Amino acid sequence: MTIIISLVISFVACALLGHYLIPALRRLKAGQSIKEIGPTWHMSKQGTPTMGGLMFIGGICIATVIAGWPSMMKGEFTHLLVLAFALVFGIIGFIDDYEKVKHHHNTGLTAPQKFLLQLAASVVFVILLRTSGFLTPNLYIPFFNVELLLPWPVYMIFAAFVMVGTVNAVNITDGVDGLATGVTLPVAVFYIAVSIWYGYTQLGVFAAALAGGLAAFLLYNFHPAKVFMGDTGSLFLGGAVCGMAFALNIPLVIPIIGLIYVAEVLSDIIQVAYFKLTHGKRIFRMAPLHHHLEMGGWSEVKLFFVFTLLTAALCALAFLGVMDRMSL
Repeated sequence: MTIIISLVISFVACALLGHYLIPALRRLKAGQSIKEIGPTWHMSKQGTPTMGGLMFIGGICIATVIAGWPSMMKGEFTHLLVLAFALVFGIIGFIDDYEKVKHHHNTGLTAPQKFLLQLAASVVFVILLRTSGFLTPNLYIPFFNVELLLPWPVYMIFAAFVMVGTVNAVNITDGVDGLATGVTLPVAVFYIAVSIWYGYTQLGVFAAALAGGLAAFLLYNFHPAKVFMGDTGSLFLGGAVCGMAFALNIPLVIPIIGLIYVAEVLSDIIQVAYFKLTHGKRIFRMAPLHHHLEMGGWSEVKLFFVFTLLTAALCALAFLGVMDRMSL
């Protein structure tokens, strides 16, 4: 019941915040700057309000605190740790968005600045999870129901790499109306199911808030988008996705439920590497993957539904792979 309450509160709060936030962003001229190297047909989106992620972040915060209050009274704060971790990334994204809007271009923080901030947040989060007893260096292998024991220094390096990589992969996925929102929604539902199955109600509260906020955000972000989440939203979502995986101690599930994220970031890396090695040749029509498919004739709506449904199927498969985790 608590989880349902969290989902409903988040949905309603996000929907209401969107009603007021979008006009406010327009008044502030917080419009998205479209990269000239991107698809030419995306130029029509120039000026669409960005930083819309603030609305689902607000809804998620409200729902997590209200619905999670009973757990907090019992001294259970893991859901707040995950929320705080995602918020740190959201703040990094907000600073990046603010710089873009302020200077009216598509470049905010430099890559090294973002990397160092994200790395610091990841290391602190892993340490907090370890001290709270939720995280061990036992790396769970989905489907095989076995654990691989790693030395803590190795695990820390692994965790930081996965977290920073996941956050940036989600950020890259946010390039088509509703895409990052739609892909992350079944991931949130997956985390609800796993949290309930494992008996981690407080984590289920956060996952439900995430699902409710994203569902409401789609009211404004589905094609044609009235608002973009910006780096504020996409970095927050990346933090939430990897934060939940580590809090549940199943980080290796990320490549399964987040296959779309992985494909998007790999297509970008492969394109850049191949371009440099061949002095100008390309593998994809345009990177990342969603632009390649767009240039092949896929509409934004088709991309949304195919990628979202594929992620939903992968999440169902992943649940089968981790359902015996607590038997160890």
